[in-house]
Amino acid sequence: MQIGIIGKANVGKSTFFSAATETPVACGNFPFTTIEPNIGVAYVQSDCACKHFDVKHNNPLCINGIRLIPVKLIDVAGLVPGAHEGKGLGNQFLDDARQAEILIHVVDIAGTTDIQGQPVAVGVHDPLEDIAFVQDEFDQWFIDILKREWDKISREIDQKRSNLTDGITKRFSGLGIKDFQIQLVLKKQGLITRNPKEWINSDIENFVKELRKNTKPMIIAANKADLCPDLGILTKISDQVIPCSAETELLLRKATKAGIINYNSGDNGFKINGDKEIPIPQQKALDLVSKIFSKIPSTGIQKILNTAVFDSLNLIVVYPVEDESKFTNKDGVIFPDTKLLSKNSTAKDLAGLIHADIAKGFLHAIDCKTKQRISGDQKLKHGDVIKIVSTLSRG
Repeated sequence: MQIGIIGKANVGKSTFFSAATETPVACGNFPFTTIEPNIGVAYVQSDCACKHFDVKHNNPLCINGIRLIPVKLIDVAGLVPGAHEGKGLGNQFLDDARQAEILIHVVDIAGTTDIQGQPVAVGVHDPLEDIAFVQDEFDQWFIDILKREWDKISREIDQKRSNLTDGITKRFSGLGIKDFQIQLVLKKQGLITRNPKEWINSDIENFVKELRKNTKPMIIAANKADLCPDLGILTKISDQVIPCSAETELLLRKATKAGIINYNSGDNGFKINGDKEIPIPQQKALDLVSKIFSKIPSTGIQKILNTAVFDSLNLIVVYPVEDESKFTNKDGVIFPDTKLLSKNSTAKDLAGLIHADIAKGFLHAIDCKTKQRISGDQKLKHGDVIKIVSTLSRG
């Protein structure tokens, strides 16, 4: 799965990306530091299955019983007003972001950059304006896609070569939007039985805005929260919003890597390693971080990632194993892998995610927590440990 990091220029998107993935990228105090998209791996967190079974195992992705599950992040070029018309790097931005299943909209909540991404004094710019314009750019992009093809869709339906759902789905297939998502929005808007020739502009625009919300949901990452003089502004944001400080997370990760402190992403503090002598500049930086933690409960980076995957996308974590009694794969590795699936996924869905051949030869599955055999249409739960029994092996 892919998570897109979006926002106007110069709000800290690349710093957020670096902090989340520990991937060094160009970061600068000027617009369009990022031109080509940065792609990396970040991790969401969930209780590891080892906790349930009280099993000890040596896996670098399990830290004190917390399992790290990889997700793909893409940091794309910053938006400017008129991006859907090709202004700035708009065309490239929209193309890079189109396959993301969810978007993290990084906003300079402290108002230190104007609408074009140029630096200004703290509080000079209204971040609510940024939230509105980025959402509008996405909405306008969707609207343009549909309006360009509307007459053609109408003709196809008149000639009975297509129905409304299929006709619209075809136009949005490049964005990874499925027919059931189109149909849900059509029904919600009361448009499922309306002839396209009867639609007016507001019908198209309202439909597309709802489609964008459902298929490209956004979480607002209120970045630079440590610099914001009044975080009460968060209550004025209707979308899901989480305060964060990407720069603080990046600093803590670097200090951890250097062995100066102990810190895991998502912690509400850090511990200094007692045997380390800290140079004065680093000590001052850590003192500043301590003050930041008194203002916001954490750096917010981990919470944003977890919220995106588990709350907004409603995904669950399942552990596939090959030995249901030892919880291992064929090489004897305990809880070797994790899979992210949507809620209401079945045992056969898990089989297909592992390998098409395993799904094709699916016989049944075993719930390792209950030791019971389950059918292919059995819905899985968050944290399940599952063995798939199939007539066909991988490859």
